[in-house]
Amino acid sequence: MKRGLLLIDRGSREREASEELDIICQGIKAKSDYVFTDFCFLEVEPPYIEDGISKCLKEDIDSLTIVPYFLYPGKKVKNAVTDVMKFQKDTKVKFVVTKQMSMHKTMVDVVENRISATLKENNITLINNEIDVMIIGHGSKDPNAQRSLDYIVNELKDSYRNVSRCWLEIEQPDIFEGIKKCEKDNPKVLIIVFYFLHEGAHVKTDINNDLIPALEKSSIKNSYITKHIGTDQKMIDLIIERAKEVENAN
Repeated sequence: MKRGLLLIDRGSREREASEELDIICQGIKAKSDYVFTDFCFLEVEPPYIEDGISKCLKEDIDSLTIVPYFLYPGKKVKNAVTDVMKFQKDTKVKFVVTKQMSMHKTMVDVVENRISATLKENNITLINNEIDVMIIGHGSKDPNAQRSLDYIVNELKDSYRNVSRCWLEIEQPDIFEGIKKCEKDNPKVLIIVFYFLHEGAHVKTDINNDLIPALEKSSIKNSYITKHIGTDQKMIDLIIERAKEVENAN
C-alpha cells in the first residue's frame, strides 16, 4: 500500500515554525516508507487544511495518514479532525487520523532532554534531586489539556527536587503565580521548560513579557530557560509511532 503522511499544525506566522515542520517532515520520510510527507495549518497562515489535502490527493497514494500535531487534546484538535474528514467523501484514498502528541512517555523524555541540555550548557553539576523544574504550557479550558501537562509533571517528580507547572494564558496559575510558588521552595537552581512545539511568537515574546519581570521581582538567583520542543528526534519517532498505531489498526 502506498501511503502519504500529513501533519496538521495549529499555525504560526513565524518563519521558524515552517522551517521546523520541514525538518520534521524530512526526518519522518528518512525513517519510514511514506511516498511523501507534508504539513499544513489549521489556522493563522496557509497552507491550510484544504490546501494540504488537495496537494496530498494529487500524489499516487492509497492511504493518507493525518497527524494532528498538537501537544494537548482539545477543541483545536477536534476542529482539525472535523475539517479533514469533510474531504474523505470526495476521494477513494483512505484517511486515517492519529492521536495528538500527548499522554506519552516520549514527551517526558523530550522534556528531560531539554532539561539535561540546559544544565550542561550552563555547566551546572548539581545532581537532579537538587534541581527545581517549572514547566510553562500554553493554557486551555479543556480539562484534558490540563491532564496532559500534569502527566508530564507527575512523571518527572521522582527525578527532581520540585516539579511544577504554570500557564502562559487562559488558566491559572499564570507565570507570575508559578514563579511565586517556585520562590517559596527556595531553589538552588530553577530550570524553566518552554513546553511549546515551535519558536513562534509565544516563545519569542509573550512568555518573556511575563517571565522576565516575574523573575526580577523574585529572590530566585539561578534560573535557566530550556529550548522549546522543536525538532527533537524523539518527536519524529513519536509521530511515526502514532501513525503506525492507526495504520496497523486499519
